[in-house]
Amino acid sequence: MTFSISARCPWSGMMGMAISSSSPAVAARCAHARAGAGVVASQNITDPSLGSKGLDLLASGLEAKEALAKLLEDYPTADWRQIVVLDMEGRAATHSGVHTLGTHATAVGESCAAAGNLLANTNVPKAMVEAFESATGSLGARLLAAMQGGMAAGGEAGPVHSAGMYIVRDVTWPIADLRVDWHDSDPIGALETLWKIYEPQLEDYVTRAVDPTAAPSYGVPGDL
Repeated sequence: MTFSISARCPWSGMMGMAISSSSPAVAARCAHARAGAGVVASQNITDPSLGSKGLDLLASGLEAKEALAKLLEDYPTADWRQIVVLDMEGRAATHSGVHTLGTHATAVGESCAAAGNLLANTNVPKAMVEAFESATGSLGARLLAAMQGGMAAGGEAGPVHSAGMYIVRDVTWPIADLRVDWHDSDPIGALETLWKIYEPQLEDYVTRAVDPTAAPSYGVPGDL
């Protein structure tokens, strides 16, 4: 009931992921990333605790494959989980347990990895990776291109209703945490619209946090 793309931008150093599902508020449970660590997508009968645990392992210095192996070590319900781990160098590792729902698949590309379950076909993650690798622009734009590529390849077996994007870089908070928690017809399109509004303001929000003396105005009524 979920498909996602996790990725690193080698030029900006940003890392993050985008995700969509037939379930509501998918990003709140499944999207995990941390500056100085990496990205963890925890999906399919989701255990959100795997996100923070996986990021702790990456932050300790483990590579993606090592972190995933450690994450699943003595973990009794691994067979029900689908996980993507992406480290700071863009190396990826994936896991789909034997109880992963429906048609499922993963794909690994250059500084990116995609995974999905209850898919229309097994080609969806591969199409997402190819769309990400061929896209240009910011990490957010490329993540969205990957999501649209997944939809064009068939997406989920049924309609999707939520989507989200989570991006980190050299500050301790996410520079983008955008969510469409429910949309009747096109959550990915709604997320893309939201990103187009947010992206031009992204650096301003970072500046306001780091150096409020240099903060640009908000340009809203009442702002001096």
